[in-house]
Amino acid sequence: MIPVFRGSDVERAVTPHEAYDAVREAFVAYARGEWSMSPKVYVANYPAGDFRAMPAIGGGHALLKWVTSFPANQARGLPTVTGLVVLSDAEEGRLLAVLDAAAVTALRTAAAAVLAADTLCRPNPSTWAVVGCGVNGAETARMLVAHGISPLVWDVDEKRCRAVVELLGVHAAAGAEDALSSDVVLTVTPGSRPLYEEGSLRPGQHVSLMGADGPGKAEVGLEELQRAHLFCDDWEQAGSKGIGDIGVAYKAGLIRPEDVTSLGDVLIGKADGRRSASDITLFDSSGLAIQDLAIAKLAYSKVGELDDLQQIEL
Repeated sequence: MIPVFRGSDVERAVTPHEAYDAVREAFVAYARGEWSMSPKVYVANYPAGDFRAMPAIGGGHALLKWVTSFPANQARGLPTVTGLVVLSDAEEGRLLAVLDAAAVTALRTAAAAVLAADTLCRPNPSTWAVVGCGVNGAETARMLVAHGISPLVWDVDEKRCRAVVELLGVHAAAGAEDALSSDVVLTVTPGSRPLYEEGSLRPGQHVSLMGADGPGKAEVGLEELQRAHLFCDDWEQAGSKGIGDIGVAYKAGLIRPEDVTSLGDVLIGKADGRRSASDITLFDSSGLAIQDLAIAKLAYSKVGELDDLQQIEL
C-alpha cells in the first residue's frame, strides 16, 4: 500500500521551520555533490502554459515531480500549479509515496525565498515585503511570519492580497512601489512583466526573484541585473538553460557564468555572499528538484503520525 499525501497532508506533515531547515540541507548537500539532479524538462503548450518533469536523487531516496504551470487558470477558477511528486527508495527502486505537487512546491518555494534572503540581505533590515499573493506567495508570507517577521504584502489582485492579510495578520502595502522599495523583497509573481525597471533597485536592497521560473518570464529588467550582485539556485538550470531573469541576460550576452554565484556555494563557505551594506543582491530561483526531494522525504518520515492518509495499491 502506497500513502498518498494530499495538499492538506503535506501541510500537516511539514511545518515552515522544518521546510526551511530541510531546503537548506538540500542546498548544502547539492553543493557538496552528495545529492544530484537533472535540469527540469519543459513540455510547452504556450501561451497556455507548460508541463515540467523534475528528477532528483539523494539521501537514500529518488524523486520525480510532474508539475504544470498554467497562469491563465486563475481567471478560470483553476489552480496555476498542479501535479504529482513520486518518491522512491533509491536502493531498491520501490515506490514509497505520492504527494501533491502544488503543496510541495509552495513549501519549498517559500523556504528557498526566505533562506536566500536570510543569507544575502544586509544586517538588520527594517522592512520586508512579499509581492504576489497567490498560493506560493501566501506560503512565502507564512514562512516569514513563522520566523518572526511581519512583511508587507501586495498583489495586483486586491482580493488575494486581502485574503493573506486576514489569514496571517500582516499588513497590505500602500501600493506596488511601497512593497518593492522595502529593504528585503520576495517576489512571487507569474513573471509576465518586470517589476523592477531601470534604476529602481535601491543600494543595500535584497530581492529574491521566485516567479520567473520558465522561458520568457522576468521579474526584473535586464538593465537592473547589471547593477546587482547576482545569485541563483543552480547555474545550469537557471542560467545556461535560459530560464528566468539571469538566463535571459546570459543569452543576451549581458552577463557571464562567473558573474553569478550559486546559493549553495555561499552556504558551504565556498563563495562569498553580500560584499557590503550597499550591495544590491538578487537571488534568481528556477526551482530545484532537490528542494522537492527535501520536502517529500520529510513528509514521508511523518507517515506514522498521520493516521488518516489515503493509500493506494499498485
